[in-house]
Amino acid sequence: MAEAVRWGILGTGKIARAFATALKDVPGAVLAGVASRSQASADTFGHEFGALASYGSYDALVADPGIDLVYIGTPHPQHVENASMALRAGKGVLCEKPFTMNLREAEQVVTLARSKRLFLMEAMWTRYLPAYQEVQRILASGEIGTPRHVVADLGFAATFGPEHRVFNPELGGGALLDLGIYPLSIAAGLLGPVTEIRAQAEMGPTGVDVQTGFTLKHEGGGMSVCSCSLLARTPAELTVSGERGQVRMNTRFHCATSITVSLDDGTVRTIDTPFLGNGYVHEAIEAQRCWQEGLLESPAMTLRETLALMGVMDEIRRQIGLRYEADRVR
Repeated sequence: MAEAVRWGILGTGKIARAFATALKDVPGAVLAGVASRSQASADTFGHEFGALASYGSYDALVADPGIDLVYIGTPHPQHVENASMALRAGKGVLCEKPFTMNLREAEQVVTLARSKRLFLMEAMWTRYLPAYQEVQRILASGEIGTPRHVVADLGFAATFGPEHRVFNPELGGGALLDLGIYPLSIAAGLLGPVTEIRAQAEMGPTGVDVQTGFTLKHEGGGMSVCSCSLLARTPAELTVSGERGQVRMNTRFHCATSITVSLDDGTVRTIDTPFLGNGYVHEAIEAQRCWQEGLLESPAMTLRETLALMGVMDEIRRQIGLRYEADRVR
């Protein structure tokens, strides 16, 4: 039986809670520690999820020799600092999406991980779910022909105040970084690297994008049309098409529990693709597998691809005029 993997979680917010919940369903996972900027918050979180230790600082957690992998669940602008801190302490890292605020920061983290020969992976959980893997299998079989076109959307009506994370530029707010990364990542995963980008957006009163649409050309000639919104509840589906038909990742495609295959001969079938726990289980299993096998990255989504997608988001933001403090030249 494989030795247990001891996890540390940085952050005690919503996404950190989701990941801590997932660890309960991950074979061989132990929540060895949790850290917050306040000891009280860490203690409350740690008690709720059964952490072996709670820390009132991130430095204290990454210094704990009893932790193998660190999950970064802090706000977007803190990812570069937190991931770098964990890597400098010799820990493997699973960093929440978006990986960093921009390509420059992402390159900094990846370079550090490679120089120390430590495991590093972006927590793009959708890329490890059974639905995505089944779509890949169908595409590889040639059933729908050559995949040439993807349409994907993700949106909900955010009724939060302007200070909320999704609208706050100081916390990396905006539809693109929070939601647009999902259709972008899967479109590139299915059609290949992005070669051309066209984007436009509706900007909100706090200065971040509240709706963004982008059309991408991919290596080999495929095209994707993607959108994200903080103003509208969209169908949240993704369809990939070839000359003989299409595969649809059904509603809430980023965590789809079924896919539908429709062919030009009129046949239609739906395949159930249930996932374990709350869905985050699969990325944790992959991270553990890679770490236990001594891999430095996941072959299912390489660091090269993470960097490429950060570059695409930089270009989309350039085209729509969205800049953050992290973009200032230092």
